[in-house]
Parts: sequence; C-alpha cells; structure tokens
Amino acid sequence: MNKLIALTGDQAAAEAMRQIEPDVVAAYPITPQTEIAMNFSQFVADGRVKTEIIPVESEHSAMSACVGAAAAGARAMTATSANGLALMWEIVYIAASTRLPIVMPTVNRALSAPINIHCDHSDTMGARDSGWLQVYCENAQEVYESIIAAVKIAEHKDIQLPIMVCQDGFITSHAVEGLEIFDDKKVKEFIGEYKSRFSLLDIERPITVGPLDLQDYYFEHKRQQSEAMKNALTIIPGVLGEFNKEFKRNYGLFEAYRLDDAEIALVVMSSTAGTAKVVVDNLRAEGIKAGLLRPRFFRPFPKEEIAKQLFGLKAVSILDRSESFSTQGGPLFIDIRSALYELDNKPLMNNHIFGLGGRDIGIEEIESVFRDLIKAVKDNKLETKVNYLGVR
Repeated sequence: MNKLIALTGDQAAAEAMRQIEPDVVAAYPITPQTEIAMNFSQFVADGRVKTEIIPVESEHSAMSACVGAAAAGARAMTATSANGLALMWEIVYIAASTRLPIVMPTVNRALSAPINIHCDHSDTMGARDSGWLQVYCENAQEVYESIIAAVKIAEHKDIQLPIMVCQDGFITSHAVEGLEIFDDKKVKEFIGEYKSRFSLLDIERPITVGPLDLQDYYFEHKRQQSEAMKNALTIIPGVLGEFNKEFKRNYGLFEAYRLDDAEIALVVMSSTAGTAKVVVDNLRAEGIKAGLLRPRFFRPFPKEEIAKQLFGLKAVSILDRSESFSTQGGPLFIDIRSALYELDNKPLMNNHIFGLGGRDIGIEEIESVFRDLIKAVKDNKLETKVNYLGVR
C-alpha cells in the first residue's frame, strides 16, 4: 500500500535508492547532494538494504567504483553535484562509452568560480554531450519516481546508457514536501532483477573492457553510442507508459501545460516550471492565451515532439538556468531554436538566462517575460535574442 510522508528532495532520492536496493553505491558527499549519501548510508547501517556501500575519497573515485562494479555486472549508483560532477568528468565519459547503465541522482548547483553552492544547471549542462541520458524534475515526488523509472530505462537492452536524474539544489533538494511512496514490493517488481548481458566476472564468456581503440574501431563505437541515444528516444515513452500504468501517473518526454490553444508560451525545465504555471493561470484569468512547455528529458533531446508542441504559437521564450558562453544563448535555447529551424511557421523566439548561482526568480519576473511576448506579437518583432532575467 502507498504511504504519504514528508521528505526533502534529497531524502526522496535516498528513499527511491532504498527501494531499488542496488548492488553497489559509491558515496561521497558534496553540498547540496550530501543528504542523499548520508540518508542512504543510514539505510545500510540500519540493515534495511544489503547494498555494498563504498566510501570513497573523491567523486572521481565514486564514478570509477561505479564503472568497475557495473562492468562486473552489478546494479550501481552514486550521487553528486556541481564541482563533484566536474571532478568525475573523465570517468563520466568512460561510463557512457562503456555502455554501463549507472543511475546517478544529481543535485544541480553552480560551478565555481566565484564559489557558489546554490542552484543553476551549469553542472549537468556541461555534461550534456557526454553520452548520458538526462531527466530534469520539477519537485521531490518527480525525483523519487524518476529515479525508479531511470533504472528500467538505463538497463533496457537497446539503450544501455547511464542516466542523471536532476533536481534543483536547495530548492527541491532541501524543501520538504508530502510524498506518496510506493509499496516496496511493487517497486522491486517494476524494476526487476538486473541481469547484465556482459560481465568481467563471467569466466565462461570472457570480454575485453576499455581497450585501446584508435583509427580502426573508435569511430564505429561512437556511432553505436549515437544509435543507443536514438533508441532511447523511441524506447523511453514505452518504459514510461509501463510506469504510468503500474503507478497511475502521466509522465512523458515533456509536459505541456495549457498549450493546446496557446498563442504565447514559455519553455523552462525543473522547479521554475511550477512558478511559471501559476503565471500561466493568472494570465489565462485575464483572457491571455498563455502556455508552458516543460522538457523532462534533455538527453535524448525530443526534437520532433518539441517542434510539434511549439508549432503555430506566435511567440515563445526559452528560459535557461545556465549560460553556454556561445554568445548564442543558453543550451536549451540553442537546441530548441535548431529544432524549430525547419518549420515554415516559426514563432518569434528569444532566450532568457536566469537564476544563476541560485538567484530567485518569482512570479513578477516570469510575468514580465510573458508581457514582452505579448508586445512582440503586437509589433511582430523581438528586440533582443538573448536576455538576462533578474541580473543587475
């Protein structure tokens, strides 16, 4: 039977890990992820899970331990944030290239310098081309449920890629919500027993892992990774369909909020979408046809589905919680602009970079973006492509 309890986003992630009970967890603390490692370690200490927990001396070692465990056929997990993810960098690529289905709850945090421990998406956006799947969650409930679904997605035989389940540092990770927690048995039945197709410990079927791979086969292996990412785009909806049926949810690659008849819309990921929905409702009450698109998966990037959702709108603003330093806008804006390039009837589009280093964004700021879109539709032009929302 499901139960309702009050948890933070970090505790929700640890609770999902308890129910999954992976074979191996590598634990290293970094704010604001620390409570995930701390709470899961307590589950191990209390004998509530049989997971082998490996306390390591750095995030580089945490991902290395996961790679070793996963290559040996274990279901492996860890968690990190910001500079910790940056320190994993070398091994993050090895995990993806070796096609190891590691699940990593990731609490988004700004990267130094200057030193800042609060939320933005610069850490995981920096890893967007590493070959990992990425899902971005609006609240703690979604964090909990996405980690469970992530296991089945990553381990699918036609995907076999690692996955980051992202939540906003201190906003989602440390705020307490009432969470519906599924029955332990149902979670275990849903994810099933992990049976690795290849294992370093299978002496009857010896394999080579991590060999030198120069001009002869490296290109082919990268192409295979690319094909796995394409497979993910078609397989994830099916896995989420199973999840939705089992747990009575409605998850997809993205969430469309009041978009059906919208004329103007915002695109934004993670917790800010919750505030933006309030603004959409307020504008709707004034008779303004506003809407919202919240991509859940950024990798794989659901290009065609997003283009279909935004087709026919008069003006759209894409909100990025990270700066790409390309001078072309944030990562989400760049990908969406590319996705819409071939449309005959493109909406007017601009980009707002916001919330860097944890700066608050409220109803007033989001409403101002919508008001600018209303003016842009009237004038049939947007003055500035890339804007900085809330900066002094």
